[in-house]
Amino acid sequence: MCSKYQVIVLTLWVSIATAWDPIWLQPEQIHLSATGDPTEMMVTWSTFNDTKESTVQYGADIYDMAMKATGSRTKFVDGGSEHHTQYIHRVKLSNLKTGNMYLYRCGSSYGWSSIFKFRALPDDAQAAKNGVRFAVYGDMGNENAQSLGRLQVEAQDGVYDAILHVGDFAYDFFRANGSVGDEFMRQIQSAAAYLPYMTCPGNHEENYNFTNYKNRFTMPKYEDVQNLWYSWNIGPAHIIAFSTEVNFYLQYGFAPLKHQMEWLYADLAEATKPENLAKHPWIITMGHRPMYCTTDDNDDCTKDEYFGITRVAFEDLFYKYGVDLEIWAHEHSYERFWPLYDFKVYNGSVDAPYTNPKAPAHIVTGSAGCRERTDKFGPNKPYVAFTSTDYGYTRMTIVNSTHINMEQVSDDKGGQVIDKFTIIKNTHGPDAWL
Repeated sequence: MCSKYQVIVLTLWVSIATAWDPIWLQPEQIHLSATGDPTEMMVTWSTFNDTKESTVQYGADIYDMAMKATGSRTKFVDGGSEHHTQYIHRVKLSNLKTGNMYLYRCGSSYGWSSIFKFRALPDDAQAAKNGVRFAVYGDMGNENAQSLGRLQVEAQDGVYDAILHVGDFAYDFFRANGSVGDEFMRQIQSAAAYLPYMTCPGNHEENYNFTNYKNRFTMPKYEDVQNLWYSWNIGPAHIIAFSTEVNFYLQYGFAPLKHQMEWLYADLAEATKPENLAKHPWIITMGHRPMYCTTDDNDDCTKDEYFGITRVAFEDLFYKYGVDLEIWAHEHSYERFWPLYDFKVYNGSVDAPYTNPKAPAHIVTGSAGCRERTDKFGPNKPYVAFTSTDYGYTRMTIVNSTHINMEQVSDDKGGQVIDKFTIIKNTHGPDAWL
């Protein structure tokens, strides 16, 4: 038994230890996202104590950052045993001049970030003149993020207008009571603080019903479905991000699956109205688990025509509305397919397979780098055009309303482009297949 003196000493020690706990008021994990309006930009960051305010100061010159926007913060408690807590800050910048460069810092009176820069997204006329450029990949982890260094430099050098991360982050957000997720968000800050970092969920975000993924990002219509599915327009493209995972993790109920399908039908129906196709003719989807693949791991995408969950759920819908390009990840490899529907190839012609094809183009780009390394391929299939197990990522340039250029960059080969193709379409939407 403890004496009363020992109890007093222990109490004092605990009180002193508590009083000396560090205070975390500095902004970190800073990243941008688009809202669908090119005159806006969303800034998101974290602090580990409540700063009571969320502010972004910004302007066109480092000596004239007189503009200010304020926003909100939410308390996020990780589902692990330590109940790791942080405050996620969200501030929307409005009335930006499209295509202009801005400097900004975020924080509060308790502490500010370093100064970052971004270029406001182009309006339709600017995009038609200059094109829109993306880095595209999935399956990047905190460990072995091999492509990240090259992407950080290219993002800061203005090579891209946005990044599309097609699911599977950090490996995994929840590990070590969320600290792996924190470190991953710090790692990508040197790219994501400079341009919109657009996401969709993958299977590695599933823990605690995707709460880390739902809380750490701010995609369009965040208040409605917390980043699980959304769409946005940029230049001549309508980009749809959705969750393949609601079809696999049914322990969280059937409601997400039902609501997403209802939303997809409505969104595609709206996007393919003639007046909308005239402005944003390219329909591009991004979802984590692919419909097709030839890796040797027995994943869902390797199943035959009756058993592939993703393909059965989405293929007919996307074909019905004339989706032009379907971007996938999950497999830790790169794979390009011929224009494809229901296991059949619908090339535009022998010499120009991607010129006015009669089915969507598909790529799988999941080799950005993670602790699970890359995947091997099984037997080749007649609908596969190109495969690679190199670490790397994809570049996508929407040139105009008729041309999209695609390149696959190999990080193993020092940034060499190992595959490229151009999709050319004079007709979009459901009529493209006629």
